[in-house]
Amino acid sequence: MTRGIYIIANDKVTDHAIALLNSIRLYDIETPIIMIPYDDNYHRIADLLIQYYGVQIYEDLDLIDRLSKKLYEIFGGKFFARPNQFRKQACWFGPFDEFLYIDTDIVVFEKIIDNLNYLSQYDFICCDYQHTTGIKNVFTQKVLEDKIFTNIEVKDIFNGGFWGSKKNLVSEENLYETFAECAAHPEYFDFSQKTSDQPIINYMLLKRIPSRFNIVRRDGKAPGNWAGSPHFKTQENRLIDPSINQFLQYLHWAGIRIEPGCPYWEIWEYYRNLNPAIPPAVFPPKAKKSPWQRTLDHLKHQLKQLR
Repeated sequence: MTRGIYIIANDKVTDHAIALLNSIRLYDIETPIIMIPYDDNYHRIADLLIQYYGVQIYEDLDLIDRLSKKLYEIFGGKFFARPNQFRKQACWFGPFDEFLYIDTDIVVFEKIIDNLNYLSQYDFICCDYQHTTGIKNVFTQKVLEDKIFTNIEVKDIFNGGFWGSKKNLVSEENLYETFAECAAHPEYFDFSQKTSDQPIINYMLLKRIPSRFNIVRRDGKAPGNWAGSPHFKTQENRLIDPSINQFLQYLHWAGIRIEPGCPYWEIWEYYRNLNPAIPPAVFPPKAKKSPWQRTLDHLKHQLKQLR
C-alpha cells in the first residue's frame, strides 16, 4: 500500500508552496508528494519543487483536462469563482492508495501523513471546525428544508483545504453525476463568499461516503487550525492552542491574504525561508488608499454590518 500527499499549485503560489513544502519536509523527508497543476502556468514552480523537495508532477494530465472540460460542460463558465480548484479531485485517481490533500496556504507542525492512520477505521478524514459555524460557505437552509441532509449530517461539513481518503473510492462517473445533481439545484449552495469547490465536494461526500471522521472529534479533542483565530500562542516556531494546551497540527490561512502584517505572519515567514538555497519572498509595499477609497471601504463595512 502506498501513501502520499497531493497539492495543487501554479507559478502564482510559488512562495506559498515553498512554505508548505519546507514545513512538510522539516518533519518528514520520505513521504512522496505529487503536484496537480492548477492551470498551464506551472512549469517554474514544478522545476523548483522537483529540485528541492523531490515533488513529482501528476502524470495523467489528460484526466485533469477531462475533469475541467466536463465541469465546464455541466456548469458553464460563471457558476464558480475559481473552477480550477476542482482539479484537486484528480486525487481520487492518482497512484497513492491512501492520500492526504493539502492546500498551499497551509504550513504543518508535525509528520502530517500519520493522520492517514485513521483510514484503518474510516474512508474519509478531515480536520477542522468548519461545522461549528453552521452551514454557511457550504449550503443554504434549503438543503434542510428539502430534507436533502439532516441536521446531524450537516455537522460533517469540512473545509476543502485539508482532507484524506482512499484511491478510487469516488469514480469519474460519481463526480460527473454529482456535478449534474448540483447544477440542477444551485439554490442548495452558499457561494456568497466566492467559495468554489467546497460546497460541491461537501455535497458529494455527504451523499456518497458514509464512513467519515473529523479528527477534531478525537478523544481529548484537537486544536484549531484557522489563521483567523487570534488566540494561538507561539512556541519555538510552532503554535499552541491554549484552550486545550495542544500544539496545532497545521495552520491554514483560508480566506486570508498571506502578506506582511497578516495573522501569524512570523510563522509563515519562518517556514517560507527555511531553505537557504531559495531566496526569500519579496512582497511589494502596499499602495496607500486615497481618502475616497477609505470612505468607500467604510461604507461597504457599514452595509455588511446591516445585512
